[in-house]
Amino acid sequence: MLMMNRPTPGPCAAAAALCAVLGLALLPAAHAKLPAPTPEAKAKADEAKAKTAWSDKVAAFQLCKSMDRVAARYAQEAKAAGKETKPSTATPACTDPGPYQVAATAATPPLEAAGAHSPAKTAASPPSGKATSAEQTGTPKK
Repeated sequence: MLMMNRPTPGPCAAAAALCAVLGLALLPAAHAKLPAPTPEAKAKADEAKAKTAWSDKVAAFQLCKSMDRVAARYAQEAKAAGKETKPSTATPACTDPGPYQVAATAATPPLEAAGAHSPAKTAASPPSGKATSAEQTGTPKK
């Protein structure tokens, strides 16, 4: 029987196999959940989102104005050259988004306003006793 001389796998094949095994072993760690963002991080992300939306509106406004200027200049130059031009297509007016305004957030009141540093209320009766709730509230039993 003839034996075929087949080359043995080299170090590159072994390294590739090792990488594949490690990749499969570490796959669950790659899908781990991140912790929930803090309220400050959420507010900062919302602010960045609002500012990006405003920037997009400004860019659209500037593009609209420049397209209007180009169309007007083309029509003016064509008219001066004696070329026949078609009336321009009616387009909606460019709307200016105005200056950026920080969105009003429904922030929690400062700790002092929330009563976090307020002293405890004075107790009207001991914390425990033999009186029933009806006797404590002054309502008759049913």
